[in-house]
Amino acid sequence: MIYMPILILMAVMFLVPANVEAQSSVTLNGRVSETVALSVRPSIQNNIDMGVVSSGNTVRVTLSGTDATSAVIRVPLIVRSNSSFKISAVFESTTAELVQLSVVGVHATGSLVSPAAIRALEISPQLDSLLSGPRISLGGTLDSPNNGLQVTLLIRMKPQPARDWLVHLTLVGTTAPLIQ
Repeated sequence: MIYMPILILMAVMFLVPANVEAQSSVTLNGRVSETVALSVRPSIQNNIDMGVVSSGNTVRVTLSGTDATSAVIRVPLIVRSNSSFKISAVFESTTAELVQLSVVGVHATGSLVSPAAIRALEISPQLDSLLSGPRISLGGTLDSPNNGLQVTLLIRMKPQPARDWLVHLTLVGTTAPLIQ
């Protein structure tokens, strides 16, 4: 007799069709951290010592030399971003005068660079907005070799006569609102 309620319960479970409907919905909200990352590829320049300190969106390049003639230096800057960006520069020196700081070349480092990244890039002679543009990276991480732009900066300066010279160039990348 004890088994009778169990048998009835099993019969009901097998004979009554299961009908399950979604009674609620789930919404998932997320946010992508907007990021601009800068780094400098190693570069050898004749008679010029170059030191680089990178930290996220900031790169500080220290240049020094002993030649009193005009110095021309190329700095290969790598820019990665998942949002629109702007790069500004600060030039500091008491022993050399900045004659020119300009962008002389831009190319994608690989297949994860947005096609619009180079096409819509805006280059300015102004230090406070040297370079700006849309999102660069379509994927990858801040260390991926194929999702950045290599931007070649040309620095032309005039050192003071009869002195060793020392220059600090600080580049800072900032984000703009994410554009889909």
